[in-house]
Amino acid sequence: MIGPNRSMAGKVCLVTGATSGIGEITAKALAERGATVTIVGRSQERCAATLDRIRQAIPDADVDFLLADLSSQESIRNLASRFRERKSRLDLLINNAGAIFFERRESVDGIELTLALNHLAYFQLTNLLLDMLQSSAPSRIVNVASDAHRSARMIQFDDLEGRKRYSGFRAYAQSKLANLLFTFELARKLEGTQVTANALHPGLVATNIFAGNGIPGWFLRRGAALFAISPEKGAETSIYLGSSAEVSEVSGRYFYRQQPTRSSLASRDEEQARRLWDRSAELTGLPTL
Repeated sequence: MIGPNRSMAGKVCLVTGATSGIGEITAKALAERGATVTIVGRSQERCAATLDRIRQAIPDADVDFLLADLSSQESIRNLASRFRERKSRLDLLINNAGAIFFERRESVDGIELTLALNHLAYFQLTNLLLDMLQSSAPSRIVNVASDAHRSARMIQFDDLEGRKRYSGFRAYAQSKLANLLFTFELARKLEGTQVTANALHPGLVATNIFAGNGIPGWFLRRGAALFAISPEKGAETSIYLGSSAEVSEVSGRYFYRQQPTRSSLASRDEEQARRLWDRSAELTGLPTL
């Protein structure tokens, strides 16, 4: 009988947005491969329930959780600090948390919520843990993006937070474009460090992304469910990028169905990427690398 795949034994992983959907499936798969996994969520009850499900499936799983509201910069700083207190290394960071908001909202920091949660959280958490990733190299950063980025032709720097004109889908598409611009610029900055950075499109997955949008969100969830793939299928590329030896040295690429694919022309605009990096550093109070 062939034994379990323990390819991630000794590796320390951090997965955000991991209390349901593809985040939970990804965390479970990493634990199954022998990794030490910390999941991040907002609710203690949901985090504890997720850990119970993982441990029921994998009795020897080495998993724990940290609470954080990833739309809050103070909460992200606390998350990074508490992770450092618990762990001495970080081999894999998977930025997975995200949402769409039909009505314009602002974070506790006064930043448009889609931008704060879907992009700035990736940017801030990654930068706060970057030295750990570098000291643990070879290590990996995996950013869950979306093909929705193709609907955004550019970052609207003159109205980045939708104060003049807001559309939930436009804000979401822009945030996914930002994920790719960030990933590619990060990969360029990390050349020669043995830290890789890649992004992926999970596909149209049956998740809770429309939650919190009232009746319209409910109808969209129901409609999307008719065409959506399962969270297990949607998580395959995240798991592949986080654990496969085939991509151990691949960086600065965009994947779909475990294969590299070409992202939009706008996502490969290096000038726009540098400008977004500088603006993101300004918004999060981080130094510009």
